[in-house]
Formats: sequence, structure tokens, C-alpha cells
Amino acid sequence: MFLDELAEFDRRTLEILRQPLEDGKVTISRSAGTVSYPASIMLIAAMNPCPCGYYGHPSGKCRCSQKQVAAYLSKISGPLLDRFDLHIEVSPVEYQDLSSNSKEESSADIRKRVTAARNIQNERFSGTGINCNANITPDKLREFCVMSSAADKFVGEAFDRLGLSARAYDRILKVARTIADLGKSEIIEKEHISAAIQLRSLDRKYWNAVSQ
Repeated sequence: MFLDELAEFDRRTLEILRQPLEDGKVTISRSAGTVSYPASIMLIAAMNPCPCGYYGHPSGKCRCSQKQVAAYLSKISGPLLDRFDLHIEVSPVEYQDLSSNSKEESSADIRKRVTAARNIQNERFSGTGINCNANITPDKLREFCVMSSAADKFVGEAFDRLGLSARAYDRILKVARTIADLGKSEIIEKEHISAAIQLRSLDRKYWNAVSQ
């Protein structure tokens, strides 16, 4: 499910998504009884950092007041943001990038890397009922997300320094597991943890910034 302009949705509507995202099902309760429906989805959302779209941009074009930015970002709660595995900032495309003749990695090559990583996961989870890293249950996290001592120490320091939640910790380990798979590494190394943390840093750049 793709939600464009996420901050334009009513906050109460967005908050209702929290439990289905966690449980993978929607439960409807009425006087006649309770019914649950499967709702395991991949949720993707996009939003601007402020009403005008330029908050935090190096050009300094943002016309919004700090109060307007805070009100806009506050539509997305911390617990909801926590449920996204990745927080990616997409910068505006510069002219030199559009006009560049340099060759980028082809979609076919990327597909090969992703397929190889998925094959590793299929083998890892054979017979477990788990079909990908994102669905690793908390009780299996340590079994399937084995870290080097340097990685373990690094994630512990990051947890304290960044004030990460237990949910964020779980997601960082799962993303690091996937990054390690893409690099064909059985063990999660420090660089995999570092990359996973960098892929969910927007809450610290934007949400924390306006709250200070």
C-alpha cells in the first residue's frame, strides 16, 4: 500500500494503521462479535518535510515558520514512524545528474543481487514458516541475526546514544541482516549495522530538530 502525501492524512486515521502493521491483521469488533481479516502488507509512504517542501534543503528556500513545520511533522507520531523499516530522504535531482553521461547500475544487475539475497533467505528459513528477514519473529532474532562482536558493541552504543526503541532495534537488526545478505555475508558486521541505522535517520534529522 502506497500513501502519498502522508502528512495530509488525518492523524487519527494514520494511528489506526499501527496495530494492523504490527499484527498483520485487521480486527473489527461489533456488538454481534469480532472478526479478523488478514492484512499483511508492505507499506510505503511519501511526504514533504514541511508545507512548502523545502525545510532542511541546503538552498534555504523554506518559507515556513518553525511552528508550521512542527505542526506539519507532528501529524506523524513517533510510534507510527517507528513501524517503518526504512526512512529515506530523496533529494531533488540536480541538473548535472540529469545531463550526466555516466552509466549507473542497470535494473537487471540490481535484480540479480536481490534475487541472490532472496535465495539466501529462502534457504535460511526453509521449514520455519518465515519467508523473509522482515518477518523474523522476536524470539528468532538472535538466531538468525548473528552479529560479530564489533557489530554487537556498535549497536549497543547506538541504542543508548540515539535513544532507540525496542521496535527500532528489531528493525535495524532485520535491515542489517538483509544488507549482509546482499553482500553475501553470513555474519552481520559493524558496517552492516551502521548502514541500517543510516537508513532510518530522518526522525533524528527532522522530528527531533523541530522539537528542540
